[in-house]
Amino acid sequence: MSSRRILFLALIIATPLVIIGTHTTSADNSGLTAEEQLGKFLFFDTNLSTPAGVSCASCHGPAVGFTGPVSKINVTTVVYPGAVHTRFGNRKPPSAAYAGDSPTLHYDGDDGVWVGGMFWDGRATGATLGDPLAEQAEGPFLNPLEQDNPHAKQVCLAVRHASYAPLFEQVWGPGSLDCVKDVNGTYERIARSISAYEKSSEVNPFTSKFDYYLNGQAELSEQEQEGLALFTGEKAKCSGCHIADAGPSGEPPLFTDFTYDNLGVPKNPANPFYTMPRKWNPLGAKWIDLGLGGFLSQNYPPEVYESELGRVKVPTLRNVDLRPRPGFAKAYAHNGYFKSLKAIVHFYNTRDVLPTCGGSFNHPGEDCWPAAEYPATVNHDELGDLGLTPEEEDAIVAFLKTLSDGYVPPSN
Repeated sequence: MSSRRILFLALIIATPLVIIGTHTTSADNSGLTAEEQLGKFLFFDTNLSTPAGVSCASCHGPAVGFTGPVSKINVTTVVYPGAVHTRFGNRKPPSAAYAGDSPTLHYDGDDGVWVGGMFWDGRATGATLGDPLAEQAEGPFLNPLEQDNPHAKQVCLAVRHASYAPLFEQVWGPGSLDCVKDVNGTYERIARSISAYEKSSEVNPFTSKFDYYLNGQAELSEQEQEGLALFTGEKAKCSGCHIADAGPSGEPPLFTDFTYDNLGVPKNPANPFYTMPRKWNPLGAKWIDLGLGGFLSQNYPPEVYESELGRVKVPTLRNVDLRPRPGFAKAYAHNGYFKSLKAIVHFYNTRDVLPTCGGSFNHPGEDCWPAAEYPATVNHDELGDLGLTPEEEDAIVAFLKTLSDGYVPPSN
C-alpha cells in the first residue's frame, strides 16, 4: 500500500464520524408527523450499528444536503468508513434529500432508458416494498462495509431499547416492535419510517434562492441568470437530465430525471475499496464500477444489461454546493473524483476536447483528462464538447450555487 493511501486511511480512522447540525426531539415542536419524527430518531441513532457509533446521518449529513458530512473524507478517500472503521464501500454517499419521487426501477420503452430505484446502481428497486427509499434504508444496516449488523433482529432489538420505542408503537400500533415473532415486519416498519422522514419537508424544504426566485421573492444576479439560461439551453444541455421545469401540478423542479448515465468519469485512485479484502473486492485494483449494468446483469441477459454498464443514477443538483462553512470540501460524481463545481463543469465542457492522459486528479485549466473508467457507454451526445467559455462555465457554477436550501430572501 502506498504511503499516500496509508496517510488517507490514518486520517479517516482518526476522524470521528460527527453529525453536523442538530435535530429536534419533540414531535410537538418539529413540524413533523409522528411517523416522520420516528424516522428522524432512527436516522440519527448511532446505536443502530455494530459496533455502535454510525447512524444514517454519519454519511448523510443535513448541513451538506444529506450527503458526506466530513470535509477531510471528502477531500481524500470520499468513500466513508463503516462501523468497523477499516472497512469501506465503493462509492460516495448519494444525497438522501429530494429522492422521494424516484419511482420503482423500470425500463421506459418510449425513451429507451431505465428510470427510478435508489443507490447509484439502482439496486434498491422498490419492487418489494413499493418504495425505493424504504428499500434503500434497509441496505446499510446489514452491509458489513457500512453499519455491519449481522441480522435484522439486532437492529430491531436496538430500536426496542431506544428511548423512542414508545413512539414506534404509537405510530405502527401495539405489538408492532416485535423482535421475536415478526422481525421482518418490524424491520420493514423501521425502513418505512426512515423513508417517511427522508420525504418530509425538513429534508426537502425547497428553500433555495432559486425557489424564492420562482416565487417572485428573490432576484438572480446577472451572472446567475446567464447560468440559468445556459443550464436550460441547447449549449450546456444540463437540463436534459437535471430537469429544471416544474412538475405536472406545479411542484418545484427536482433537478433530476431519475435516469442513469455514464459521464466518462475517470477512476478515483484514492478510493479505498481497491484495497479492501478479497471477500469484498476480489478484483482489487482492477475493480471497475459497472453501475446499473452490473446490477442488471444479475437478472437480465447481455442484450439488456451491456448497454447499461458504467451508467449511474443522475443525482439531484439541489444542495450541490450546500456546506456549513466556505472552506468545507465537497466531492462530486459517484466516486467523488471532482473536488469543485468548477472542475466538474469544466469536465462536462472539455472532456472530449482535451487529450487523454494519465495521472490522478485534474483541475480546471489543466490540458488533459484521464480516461473514462468504463469507456464503452460514455455519453458523447450531451456533454464532452460543449464549447463553453470560461466565463460561461463560471456562470453555470454561479447558478448551481442558487440551489442551496436555507436562503433568506431580502425583506421588503
